[in-house]
Amino acid sequence: METKKRAVALGLFDGVHLGHRAVLDLALNQEKNGLQPAVFTFNPMAVLRKTSGQDGYIYPHILKYEMLENLGFSFNIYSENFDEICGLSGEEFAENVLVKKLNAGIVCCGNNFRFGKNASCGVEELKSFGEKYGFEVHTAEPVKINDITVSSGEIRRCLVNGEIEKANTLLGEPYNIYTTVVHGNEIGRTINFPTINQNYLEGQLVLKYGVYFTTTYIDDIKYKSITNIGVKPTIAGKRTPLSETHILDFSGDLYNKNIRVDFNKFIRPEKKFSTVEELRKQISEDIAVVREI
Repeated sequence: METKKRAVALGLFDGVHLGHRAVLDLALNQEKNGLQPAVFTFNPMAVLRKTSGQDGYIYPHILKYEMLENLGFSFNIYSENFDEICGLSGEEFAENVLVKKLNAGIVCCGNNFRFGKNASCGVEELKSFGEKYGFEVHTAEPVKINDITVSSGEIRRCLVNGEIEKANTLLGEPYNIYTTVVHGNEIGRTINFPTINQNYLEGQLVLKYGVYFTTTYIDDIKYKSITNIGVKPTIAGKRTPLSETHILDFSGDLYNKNIRVDFNKFIRPEKKFSTVEELRKQISEDIAVVREI
């Protein structure tokens, strides 16, 4: 029977931003006291349930879990199906999940954390259950930067409005896309600007359509790059939004590889051009801007 107590960080942790890291640090800091740091979270699709489908999630589950592992939670990340948990009362969650499943000695959360059926319980109820079932509750105060409270909602607002530098400040690192490179229509090759295409996943928040100064990582080498987010309106036909990146001073086959692209600065909105030649000229100008940054 497992006897080592855990310090469990609770949250959806969409974006793993600086506010989340304050909660996660509470759990990590308990390792010196003999508790095993752990995370209890949900698949990012739970964001759609939480916001009634109005907001997309920031990062796919694979990237979120990798970020949590890199912070120090290897092998101790527990992600449940939201539908299987949302019907539990607050006390059922505390007894069956926190105590019986996770062996929690300390539970860490934000001071606005809600849980239980219909989000009926908050921190005070959690403390009450802790007294009954034998765990402590540690809460993190909201993190503020330049008088702005760090939250997933504020970061989503920044991303859909192209305020990428502000979003990056709140995230604590550059917003990034880290997915598999897929085949596109290869229009970029015909105008001497080959690109890598990366799709957004179902339910994921899409950045404001436009052109961004980005950094692309290939085999741990950083390359300046320029990325268009959108639907390529100059090219005939309908398509779903994707990320299309031209990597400066690089040539090579990256198909089917997972590539990380960091977003640094919004350059301009996406635009429909009258001809492909006009598009080619604009891309040349965009690249000149990026080289100067």
